Amino acid sequence: MKLDSNDDEDVALFDAEEDSATRKNKIKHPVASFFHLFFRVTAILVYLLCGSVGGSFIACMVTIILLLSCDFWTVKNITGRLMVGLRWWNQVDDDGKNHWVFESRKSSASRSSNAESRIFWLGLIICPVVWVIFAFFTLVSFKIRWLAVVILGVVLQGANLYGYVRCKVGARTNLKNMATNYFGRQFLKQAFTKQEES
Repeated sequence: MKLDSNDDEDVALFDAEEDSATRKNKIKHPVASFFHLFFRVTAILVYLLCGSVGGSFIACMVTIILLLSCDFWTVKNITGRLMVGLRWWNQVDDDGKNHWVFESRKSSASRSSNAESRIFWLGLIICPVVWVIFAFFTLVSFKIRWLAVVILGVVLQGANLYGYVRCKVGARTNLKNMATNYFGRQFLKQAFTKQEES
């Protein structure tokens, strides 16, 4: 069990800087890729269609909560490990203190494909943003009874996003510094390519 396995190296969030010749675009785990998106997209669709279809509020709420819970468990325990080689969990020691454990697979032989990595990260980032938009519209439209469901969507999907970003960049790396370094490198690359073209 390793804590913070990425502490000393700078890692790109979307694996865009890695050599694409060494990684294939073929999806190695199609079932995991399907379920990575299935529960989260279905929860969003059920939320959107519940008002239109006219189903019972309780039935819709329970369905959405079950889908969000299945999504949280699936992404945290299965798809993150299979699709991108990342894992996180919370461990309570004998003193009752919480310890967050973040792991990442380093072996280059079992790397995930570019397609799986993109599916994983795009699904992980876009869906919490959608739930935040739902929360905003729920507050603006005064649909207070849906607020608990929307907040649960934000919390569960946001927790997975936070955990996997911490796995990817290292538990001690400051996310602000990571973003600054990334944009700085992009700016320098762009400046050098423009200079070479001149």
